[in-house]
Amino acid sequence: MISTVVWGTGNVGRLAIRAVEAHPALQLCAVIVHDPAKTGRDAGELGRLDRLLGVEATDDVEAVLAARPRAVVYAASGDVRPDEALADITRAVRSGAVVVSPALYPLYDHRNAPPEFRDPVLAAVAEGGGSLFASGVDPGWGNDVLPLLLSGLGTTIDVIRCQEIFDYSTYDQPDSVRHLVGMGQPMDHEPMMLMPSIPTMVWGGQIRMMARALGVELDEIRETSERRALDTTVTTRTMGEFEAGTQGAIRFEVQGIVEGEPRIVIEHVTRIHASCAPDWPVPPDGGDGAHRVVIEGRPRIEVTIEATDEGENRSAGGNATAVGRLVSAIDWLVEAEPGLYDALDVPLRPAIGRLGRKQS
Repeated sequence: MISTVVWGTGNVGRLAIRAVEAHPALQLCAVIVHDPAKTGRDAGELGRLDRLLGVEATDDVEAVLAARPRAVVYAASGDVRPDEALADITRAVRSGAVVVSPALYPLYDHRNAPPEFRDPVLAAVAEGGGSLFASGVDPGWGNDVLPLLLSGLGTTIDVIRCQEIFDYSTYDQPDSVRHLVGMGQPMDHEPMMLMPSIPTMVWGGQIRMMARALGVELDEIRETSERRALDTTVTTRTMGEFEAGTQGAIRFEVQGIVEGEPRIVIEHVTRIHASCAPDWPVPPDGGDGAHRVVIEGRPRIEVTIEATDEGENRSAGGNATAVGRLVSAIDWLVEAEPGLYDALDVPLRPAIGRLGRKQS
């Protein structure tokens, strides 16, 4: 059994507790928290399981890493605290652990990551013998392994388009939704997520990885964006009220240009309410969210993924698939050489040993 730590117990961390507990090759040995109110609580409670796991949450990072766990699922946010997340991750790698995390977008495509992100991790690998695999949903499997797999079913390919279409009122993270994405902000406010170069910083690595796998050279990466205001004030279940006239939807593309044409495209259509921008793409079933891949060519191929968890919540479902991808990679990474890995290095494998298996 591979001793595994879950670091962070928010929207991703509680799902990670469940995923580690369900995996037949992993043993949950510790849970690290930052909120004093969570210290001492059982991991089963924090993971919203219906039983206790006998692992109490702690804020003593030094003691947890001193016990030399074989793996760490780093589930704390890196969106608004990248420096702290990088320091935590390198600390865990330096202790000799295999680390998997969705926290730091620049490291998804580590070959092109800025030196300030890549170099500390490589130094930690060299010093401690650990590894890092960073990935997620979108960016993540929704625009690396899935579209590349589907591309192999085509005869001729004109464009690969990856879409995330989501109603963010289901996403219980107000800081990200209101400030990073800008929902509910005045229309003359420029949200951080749409500032020039930021979409490329987040999704450009996925464009580059797909281009590398497809054997094509990119001319450049371009960005486009649109915004729409709410026609009426709306009230959401998780984040309260969003006023009429404020930002209610965004649509942007990160485009990989090949021989002058956009050939690899990552598109996001994000709303805070279904009434905003009704003419923009919606999930095929009209639900709250979906990830889609469209291969334009012969044949035309379209695949939609709709994942749900925690009471049919599609945001939670998406997070759960990211966690599944990462946690399922741990046993492979333990057998691999120490290093820095990306989604093209780490295979997406069948759920060996988990079909029909109940969590114990």
